[in-house]
Parts: sequence; C-alpha cells; structure tokens
Amino acid sequence: MEIFGLIMDSYDKLPDLEIKPVGELSKKFLELGIKSFKEACDYIHHNEYGYNTNADDKMIFFKENMGTCTTKHAVIAGLAEDLNIPLHKHVGVYKFTEEISTGANEILKKYDLPYIPMAHCFLVYNDYRFDLTEGNCNGKNTSIEEFIYTEKVDPFISRKDEYLLYKKALKEYILSSKEMEGTDERTILKAREESIILLKKNVEKQKSKV
Repeated sequence: MEIFGLIMDSYDKLPDLEIKPVGELSKKFLELGIKSFKEACDYIHHNEYGYNTNADDKMIFFKENMGTCTTKHAVIAGLAEDLNIPLHKHVGVYKFTEEISTGANEILKKYDLPYIPMAHCFLVYNDYRFDLTEGNCNGKNTSIEEFIYTEKVDPFISRKDEYLLYKKALKEYILSSKEMEGTDERTILKAREESIILLKKNVEKQKSKV
C-alpha cells in the first residue's frame, strides 16, 4: 500500500474571477456581497467549522452558517462549476492517529489497530491543493497531508456515495495491506464510528478554548 503526500498550498494560489449570477451558488454569494471567487473561498474558510444537520442539502452551509470539509469544499467546488473554473473537490482516505487527534490512541488500543482509515475532503486546481478547513476548530491537531487513496468527486457527492468510496478504499487498498493483516471490515467501521464521535468532541473542546 502506497502512502503519498499532498502538501496543501497557500490560498494566494487560488484562482480568482469575478462572480457572475449564473447559478444558485453564484447568486447566493452575490447576495452576501461577495464579488470574487477568492473572496468566496476566504469567506468559507473563515466561517465556523461545524457538523451540518443534512450534508446532502446543497445550501446547508448557508442555512446553518457553518460546515465541515464536506460542505465547505462542496460549496466552493460548486461555485467553481458555475464560473467554469477547473477546480475540483477530492475525497481522500488518511491514517487517523493520536498525532492527528487527541484521544485516538484509546480507539486504536480498543480495536488493536495501527491506525483508523478516515475520509477528508480538499480542493485541487491544476497542481495546487487547498484545504479550506486548515486553521479551523476542526478537532484535529495538524493538517492532513498524507493519503492512502484519493479520488475526484462531484462537489455534492451524496453521503452514501462518499461512504461507498470509503469502503472501496478499504477493500482495494487497506484491508489487503500488511498493517491490517487479520483485521476485518466490521472492526474498522466500528473504530471509524467512534473516531467521528471523538472528532466532534474535540471540535467542541477547541471552540471552548478560543
């Protein structure tokens, strides 16, 4: 199994273009007084990190004034489609450990795992990669820059299809690795559920310190 690095780039390398009222998302940003693509990225980045009630709702970020990597990057990738900017959303699977999020070791010990495969979204434009949740209170201690598997996806890929992509990565890249020898899918999925709960708790802890 190959682990590859994807160092995230500075936001000043994001493309910029005037927003025209050509779609639902572009019109929404204009309603908010946001007139350029880079300004929209900055707005999304600085808005609150938080778990949405319905990630499959295209406009949920605006309704709840917050989002995760899933919804934040969906909005910007969707806006890029409106403006014909070749910037796309990608989903990657990475190794979730104590280094990434405090408390992960307890889950690793409980399930006897070397790491927990978790999904994370980011944006790709030409050879540049961007994570608009970097620096947010996102439950993580560091940015994600090493991935086991990545794939370009529709901006508003459904939660179901993202989960199927995750399971594809488990089957084709992770369960067959030496590190996961003797581990079954069910064990990993249980550990993943607990890791999501841990991340949510760590988000709240980080917010309380701000």
